[in-house]
Amino acid sequence: MNLADALYQLTPSPTLLLLIIAAIALVESLALVGLLVPGVVLITAAASLAGHQELALPAIVLAAFLGAVIGDWASFWLGYTQHDRVTRLWPLSRHPEWLARGARFFQRYGTLSVFFGRFVGPVRPMVPLIAGMLRMSPRAFTWANIASAALWAPAYVLPGYLLGRTWQQLVDIPEGARPLLVALAAILVVLAVMFSWLRQQVGRTGRLYRLLASGARRHPVMRRLWLSQSAGVQGEVPLASWLLLILSLGGVSGWTLMVMQHGADGPLVMDSRLNALFAYLAVPGLEALSQALARVGDTYGVLALVLPWGGWLLWRRRFDALAHIGGGLGLIALLNTWGKAFFARPRPDTPDYLTGSLAYPSAHASTAVVLAGLAAAFIARELPHQQRHWVYWGAILFAMIMALSRLVIGVHWFSDLVGGALLGLVVCALVQLAWQARPRPALAPCPWTWLTLGSLALVAARIAWLPPI
Repeated sequence: MNLADALYQLTPSPTLLLLIIAAIALVESLALVGLLVPGVVLITAAASLAGHQELALPAIVLAAFLGAVIGDWASFWLGYTQHDRVTRLWPLSRHPEWLARGARFFQRYGTLSVFFGRFVGPVRPMVPLIAGMLRMSPRAFTWANIASAALWAPAYVLPGYLLGRTWQQLVDIPEGARPLLVALAAILVVLAVMFSWLRQQVGRTGRLYRLLASGARRHPVMRRLWLSQSAGVQGEVPLASWLLLILSLGGVSGWTLMVMQHGADGPLVMDSRLNALFAYLAVPGLEALSQALARVGDTYGVLALVLPWGGWLLWRRRFDALAHIGGGLGLIALLNTWGKAFFARPRPDTPDYLTGSLAYPSAHASTAVVLAGLAAAFIARELPHQQRHWVYWGAILFAMIMALSRLVIGVHWFSDLVGGALLGLVVCALVQLAWQARPRPALAPCPWTWLTLGSLALVAARIAWLPPI
């Protein structure tokens, strides 16, 4: 008996498992208790068991949806009926800052805080409680509660469910492929952590930035150069952008030379093994998700994502920001077109809608990096330093998922993705250096919630109605 079969025998009955998923969703959404329960870990584990047992996905999503709705309603009722007495209950009596954090979030976003608060970990269990304490309209709360739960349930259940469906394959991976899978995961994690650490170190409050500034002051030539570069945004030398440009430009040059040298011999050994591994792990649900991401990352999808934001920038007459973002997307499109024509590298698989399209560099990977990177940079600039890392981590996650989806559907080699990502970082650095060349007014206040909803609605319409290109 293998490990997967042993886990299958430990799985509760389908009815009990659905009740467990509903209970976890309820408890995670419940005020006070939800702060102490690792709900994401528990619901991922339960959804994995459900996927391994091949329970119907709609039933699992419905169970999580009902549990989330009931949990938020219970929290709202507690705040609505108990009001100020809630502050004397444990653990809020020991941690009043939790309540203060949720109150600031609610006061900033009003009714929309109930919708978006469900997706923000530190305030998720607190917002419904505060909404009740501040006597929010029960009808308005109900609509926000149901709408947010309808999005939250599949978002939290699907990753675990997919893991459960592929668990048998993950356990039975051939011995030669296991080190490759572990190495790939380790490389992605290490690169993400290094990027995040370097970004903090080369910021104005970082230790490396202060060390370089101290050294530059000791030499007249370096001091003049440093002062000339600090005339831009917030009087800060754009050290992070310069470092990103140098590293990514060197990286894409060296990587492209390596790919060209092996071009005559076909794909790299790493490419062939990774493509075979992803083909082995592919399941219908994961392929469908990757096909949807392929539409998000094409021309129509990118236009759908940026159209609401571009319209808002036009309305605000922020032509400078619009020109920089449009210039970045236009530049990466030109570089992708030129690169594919110059290197003429065939794809591992070419579906009908990609006939005539070549592989290197990956346009989906490079465009995702530019789109997510520029969005993170502009958003983070409006946030306090201690909150900026969350924005960059979100951008890294989006770009990684978009890139790896190309391996799932088998239309790119792994080296195509790496080359595309590095090329995208070059463009991000160039746009940021151009933006930071002189002081600019803040983009805030920005109705980011409504613009985000607009982008999601347009992307959903693009996936549903327009063919892939």
